[in-house]
Amino acid sequence: MLDGSGCERSKLEDMALISSVLDGLPNAIGMTKIMPPYVFRYSGAVPEDWGVSGIVLIAESHISIHTFPDKGFLSVDIFSCKDFDVEFATDYMVRTFGIKDVEQQLLQRGREFPRSMGRAAKILDWEREKVALVAQ
Repeated sequence: MLDGSGCERSKLEDMALISSVLDGLPNAIGMTKIMPPYVFRYSGAVPEDWGVSGIVLIAESHISIHTFPDKGFLSVDIFSCKDFDVEFATDYMVRTFGIKDVEQQLLQRGREFPRSMGRAAKILDWEREKVALVAQ
């Protein structure tokens, strides 16, 4: 997850740029795009919170971008069950959107995701043993 502030306003409101980023980034970080990006302009109850949001589904999960041009801010999520070069992705976003300040958080997800039926069976057996011990 990446939050950027001090971004270039013109880039935050550029739907074509955001679509291009979502279209090209999956391949650049070794992911598999499974649909074209979907990008739209959003205006809500708070006028200065308008922005552009976009998402692209990848076989490994998704990448999303949410921008707030009046605030010079964006949020990017790259959710993947596959490792990727986080530093490259961060640098790419900084260069592309002219980010001045970056806050980045990396979460390890899916560590127990059963990548095979054999692994899934082992996890279920382990869980059942754990429940049986607690019940005793």
